[in-house]
Amino acid sequence: MLLKRFICCSLLLLAGVNAFAQQKNTIVATDYPQDYFRNPLDIPIFLAGNFGECRPGHFHSGIDIKTKGEENQPVHAAAEGYISRIKMEKGGFGHGLYITHPNGYTTLYAHLNDFAPAIQQYVRHQQYEKQQWNIDLQLSASQFPVKKGQIIASSGNTGASTAPHLHFEIRNTKTEHPLNPELFGLPIVDNIAPVPVEVAFYQYYGREHNRDNVPISIYDGFYRRAGISLTKKEGIYRPLKVDNIANSKGYKIIKDTVYVPDGIIGLGIQAGDYMEGSDNILTFYKAKLFLDDSLQSEITLDDIGYDETRYINGYVDYGARVESNKWIQCLFKLHGNKLDRIFSKLNKQNGRLTIPLGSVHKVEIVLIDDAGNKSPINFYAKGVDIRDNLYRDQLFEFFFADSVNTFNDRDYPNVTFTLDNRQLYDNIYFEFRSESNIKGYSDKYKIHDPNTPLHHYFDLKIKPNRPVPFDLRSKMTLMYSDGKDEEGSVAVPVDDGWYKAPARAFGTYWLDADTIPPVIKTGQKQGAILSKAKQITIDVKDAQTSVKKFNGYIDDKWVCFEQHGSSFFYKFDEHCSKGKHKLLFKAEDENANSATYTLTFTR
Repeated sequence: MLLKRFICCSLLLLAGVNAFAQQKNTIVATDYPQDYFRNPLDIPIFLAGNFGECRPGHFHSGIDIKTKGEENQPVHAAAEGYISRIKMEKGGFGHGLYITHPNGYTTLYAHLNDFAPAIQQYVRHQQYEKQQWNIDLQLSASQFPVKKGQIIASSGNTGASTAPHLHFEIRNTKTEHPLNPELFGLPIVDNIAPVPVEVAFYQYYGREHNRDNVPISIYDGFYRRAGISLTKKEGIYRPLKVDNIANSKGYKIIKDTVYVPDGIIGLGIQAGDYMEGSDNILTFYKAKLFLDDSLQSEITLDDIGYDETRYINGYVDYGARVESNKWIQCLFKLHGNKLDRIFSKLNKQNGRLTIPLGSVHKVEIVLIDDAGNKSPINFYAKGVDIRDNLYRDQLFEFFFADSVNTFNDRDYPNVTFTLDNRQLYDNIYFEFRSESNIKGYSDKYKIHDPNTPLHHYFDLKIKPNRPVPFDLRSKMTLMYSDGKDEEGSVAVPVDDGWYKAPARAFGTYWLDADTIPPVIKTGQKQGAILSKAKQITIDVKDAQTSVKKFNGYIDDKWVCFEQHGSSFFYKFDEHCSKGKHKLLFKAEDENANSATYTLTFTR
């Protein structure tokens, strides 16, 4: 009897352990269906990227599933539904396919190669009918219904992809917002907790501390950033030392206490997350900030729409990213960051902490990944008087977040622009400088600092310093430099001799003329025999703007060339028979400068 009772208890204990182990890989607090979607591949899921990862200009909107470094893995429909959209583009998702499901969700499969034969045939027919390869097709429910597990495509490396993988998303069909796929019960094994690397401290003073009652900005020297590295001891991460990210003079650590500027501070976190079978750096799912055991800020990375994803530039420390290549995620919310949904909890100071002079407070940050693994960070913060170098002279004028800001200065009569009330994420001391430019048609105008982000495009107007010849008025280009690279866009004439073009970043701008056509090259020799080749590849580059239009013709008939970066390729199909042929390729840049290239070959 005792033996039976022992065995029974042991089995119950083992069952409990197994249940805990299974729960550890699933966030329990979710209303999303757990058994509806299957793995879209035939191989186990190992992630190269997860939802909410910080990327330049956007949050990562799905999961990147490794394909063993190979292309052409079979891709299956994750659930029943119908193919509702097919999009082909040179960047972004490349070859993308969308399936709408009857339970209110839509799945996206991206960076694909070919689609399943019937779908591929339909797409190719549409391309030849429209005579363009980049298409965006909306389909009805009756055209391509699919069953769960049905093969819909093969994986690839198209679009803005740097290695073979499958980008997979689950979206709310009604809102079109991407949701966190790891919350849907997909078979992903992850027993590794997030790894915090550094806590960033931001010195913030209210108006009572400022000599001229001028608001403080994260992009200004007032808002000093100090980085504290972390070390793990007995399962808890604690401060290790001060790293001079930016003017961290005055910060020090004694035992488990960080001496911080008295008043108001903000905290940020640099951290990575990992999983078995992958060495890629992922991100956490939740971050919680406590002061004296009271929750001050909570971030949840889920349900981020494409219409709001660019607010990542106001969510992270943009300057740290540009200067140090670090993704520091702020646990407080800037004035102009409208991504309210991810902040599921905020105190009255938008997540900032008040540390009065001489006071000591317990600070805890808890990072939680999609599988429920947790990493706590604990330390004490003591407020001390280290407010040196607080005041500085105003360099030009102050631009306010949540306000319309117009630059129209009589000392610089040849440049003007307006930033609307959603353009800035925080207040800035606006800086401006002009320098002569003998090569272009205007001076060079340094408009503030490229390390300060802008949310969307604004119209920049510049008046030339010298007359523009009549035949060049349609060739004017707004050139831009961030101090490293240069690029241009079309500038159109407006009233009274001004030229206007959309701009999306601070930096240096000037007017120039673009009369240089694109340069077309290919590795194929004239008269080449291409009996074994699968495609023809042509490289096209433009010096100042970009390639706006291109077309390829074989024996005067349009053929489907696809663009990938600066490469354009045509895969031989039924539109090119065996024998001798003449290829004509045309390319045109944004200023209508065109070039042609002819190639004779035998297939």
